[in-house]
Amino acid sequence: MQKNATGGNSGKMNNKNSQSPAASLAPAENLVSVTHLASGHAKISPMQAAMEEARAAEARGEVPIGAVITHKNRIIARAGNRTREINDPTAHAEILAIRIACEALENERLGDCDLYVTLEPCAMCAAAISFARIRRLYYASSDPKGGGVEYGPRFYSQPTCHHAPEVYSGIGEAEATDMLKRFFQEKRK
Repeated sequence: MQKNATGGNSGKMNNKNSQSPAASLAPAENLVSVTHLASGHAKISPMQAAMEEARAAEARGEVPIGAVITHKNRIIARAGNRTREINDPTAHAEILAIRIACEALENERLGDCDLYVTLEPCAMCAAAISFARIRRLYYASSDPKGGGVEYGPRFYSQPTCHHAPEVYSGIGEAEATDMLKRFFQEKRK
């Protein structure tokens, strides 16, 4: 069962050298502690950081989607969509964050990591999350048209899926949904 932001079941079925381009997307200074820092810096939640990445993507003219990956209560990767900017249809926020996290941990497996994203991942991103063995997936807004977790192919429910993360939805849903609606209303003008 898929879980909603409060931890209850939502009723939706779900089985759980040279500098690289990924390194240039998330410099070391972007690593942020999820927990309150001793120096008194304000606490930032991973979903808040994902929303910041979504807003930055929107400012670049991209669809406003942001993703963050945490490891041991630290944000180790954050990214926003860059498909138009770098002319790459695979440059979704989730894919870019996975690349950055794998590089940061020097491992293609992210089994001790959690991914926070502002929109339900598409089928491509759901597959990448599975292949990276991400432990938990948190997403803000559902995507009935292009989602691959709750909607569409429901990737994690397929017999060919070798790893299904725990899935939680609805965290920051109103903010993420409003941001996307505003973006597409502006595009249609």
